[in-house]
Amino acid sequence: MDDLDEKLITLLRHNGRRSLTDLALETGASRATVRARLEKLERDGTILGYTVILRADTLDLAVRGVMMIAIEGHVTDRVIRALSGIAEISAIHTTNGRFDLIVELGARSLTDFDTILHRIRLIAGIVNSETHIILSTPRSTRARL
Repeated sequence: MDDLDEKLITLLRHNGRRSLTDLALETGASRATVRARLEKLERDGTILGYTVILRADTLDLAVRGVMMIAIEGHVTDRVIRALSGIAEISAIHTTNGRFDLIVELGARSLTDFDTILHRIRLIAGIVNSETHIILSTPRSTRARL
């Protein structure tokens, strides 16, 4: 991946609906070059798809946080399946170190957030967790909201 590919990806992260013409103007590349690069990035699996971020996804979940989860034994796949069924969880990451998973989650209120944490802690195989509430997001590559 070169500088042009990285610039295209950055621009699309902020607005996945930008036209080829806009991308070409912003990068200084020709429209044909931009189209070819995007097709290549899609073909090789670098770009998996495009999505829409709804205002409700950011505003209705006034309380957001990350939860680090420690799992006992070899039940990680089962725990991930259980976590995947919780709508308030937006992402599940595997990690190394003291914890096995990092989960991103959100709720409309602290009471709802606490209820979700309680549900998660009851999942068989989870032996420890640590949760941090996100106060603000000064920078994100996911979207410019």
